[in-house]
Parts: sequence; structure tokens; C-alpha cells
Amino acid sequence: MLRKILITNDDGIAADGIVRLARIAKEFGDVWVVAPDVERSASSHCISLRSGIEVRPYDFPVEGVQAAYSCSGTPADCVRVGMAGLMPVPADVVLSGVNKGYNCATDIQYSGTCGAAFEGAFQGALSIAFSEPFSGDHAISDHYLRDILEKLITTELPPGRIWNVNFPECSLEDCNGILWNRKVSRGMFYKDSYDVIEELENGGKIMKVHGHFNTQCEEGTDMRALVDNYVSVGIVNNFS
Repeated sequence: MLRKILITNDDGIAADGIVRLARIAKEFGDVWVVAPDVERSASSHCISLRSGIEVRPYDFPVEGVQAAYSCSGTPADCVRVGMAGLMPVPADVVLSGVNKGYNCATDIQYSGTCGAAFEGAFQGALSIAFSEPFSGDHAISDHYLRDILEKLITTELPPGRIWNVNFPECSLEDCNGILWNRKVSRGMFYKDSYDVIEELENGGKIMKVHGHFNTQCEEGTDMRALVDNYVSVGIVNNFS
């Protein structure tokens, strides 16, 4: 029996990463797509409880996808709606991404990409999150994605855990390969501060986050792998 695969993201259903992921995922089973109608980055594992979720059929540009829908909710909503309301049977596999921007180290806790994967795991599906840098160069992810998916899609995980894959920001020639079993770093690529962008009456302020790039991190971690131009593959436990 073919696997039932649900694909989502947090960049929105029109993002190129989800299209590239769906094209490859079709080789491993029947594919459904349910993804946010607009970008929902940094939505973590948030779900909608007090408002309706609008779901609409979407003309997805990958031939052979069973069905595709845009969703007004969060990435986790997309998984819940897809698994419990749109697919004829719940998915065996949930794939999230390919996200534009790393989801590693402490940023995982904010990630809508990983939040969707965790929801898939909670629903009983093998779940994998994929992320790449903001640069827009897909050479590394296009080169490694199929082989990594083929390996991980047959490797079961304990409940509450997901596979987390990040592709480095370098040329394919400079990529040093894949590092498996990476631990989650306690570091962060961007150490944030908040700048005042407008002073308001009565002492109020409008503030905006400003990220300061940082590469300090521990050996053996997901962030270290990316800094050293390796693809990082590891397991993340949402209960730890």
C-alpha cells in the first residue's frame, strides 16, 4: 500500500520550497498538500481554537498531487485539518518545508515549520522538517533532498519526535556532505535586540526586533554543522 503523505509549510502555499518538496515526495507515496494561504513564519505550534479556519482548493503546480488546499490557519492547523478533515485517511508521513531560512538551535521553538512537523508526530505520522538558507540557492537541497527523504521516510521515531533537516548556505562544491544525529544547539544564529522605531505619547514606544548575526555554538550540534558547511540531520524531542 502506498504511503499517504501530507505536505505543509509556513512560507505559504505559493512558496517554491513546498513545490520542490512535493515533486520529490510523489516518488514515495500519494501526496496531499494543505498549507497556509499566506506566510505564517514563527507561528510555532499555535493552533486556532476560537475562530473558523477557511480552506479552499488550490491549483497546485505539481501534476499527480491527490489534492491541494490553501488554509487560513497556522501550519499546525493545516496538519490537523488535513489529517482529520480533508484526507480520506490520516497521513502516514507529514513533511514540512522546504522552509526559507534555517530552523535549528534555539530557533526551533519559534518555528512554524517544526511546529507543523510536531503536530504530525502527535497525530501519529512520521514527521520531517526541511529548511534551507534565505539565499535562494537551491543547489544543495536539490542535490541531497531525495536521498535524505528516502532514508528518513523508512526510519521510525518514538512518539513526540521529529526529524529535522537543514541545508547549509554555501555552494554545492563547498558543501562537505551530511552530518547525521546532530544535537540541538543552545546557541542562536541571531542574537536579538529591540530598537525603538517610534516614540509615542505618554511614554509609549513602537519597537522592532533587530538580529545580530552569530556563529558561536557547540561541537556536534545542528548549528555547528551548518556553520561548517554540512547538511544537518537530527532528531528533535518536543518533550525535552
